[in-house]
Amino acid sequence: MELSATEIDALRGIAGTMIPADAGLGVPGADDPAILDDIVRSAGRDLSLVRKAIAEIMAKSFASLDRDKREALFNDMYRSGAAPIVTLGRLVLSAYYRDDRVLLSLKQEARAPFPEGYTLEQGDWTLLDAVRKRPPQWRDDRKELAKSAPTSLSTC
Repeated sequence: MELSATEIDALRGIAGTMIPADAGLGVPGADDPAILDDIVRSAGRDLSLVRKAIAEIMAKSFASLDRDKREALFNDMYRSGAAPIVTLGRLVLSAYYRDDRVLLSLKQEARAPFPEGYTLEQGDWTLLDAVRKRPPQWRDDRKELAKSAPTSLSTC
């Protein structure tokens, strides 16, 4: 099952409002045909949530709102933390930042991060000391397995 033409048209307006094009930076908006196609293809298991988000947005007279009111609508909906709008936001952002033009504008190579990887600047590892000193926050099954494990082959 896929998004209908009406849903894709609505998604184009939604995505373009979420991330508009910026001629000054030379980047497309999320409503760019290639990015929009990536968003649609990437919906996958989240399709029902994406459909629900689109329906909820369009039910609030989205098409008749000006840009500022559209942005305010998104901000209000996102603050609610509802799964459909959060999922749609994640989907739009993921597709946008996979686009080669966007990566190049951020001075990143237009490639997947692996297998070559990226060199990360080393940070202050002592910041993790507080976490390392905390007691485990989970049950350690290894201790239970060690107690029940046979101590020699003769007990098997």
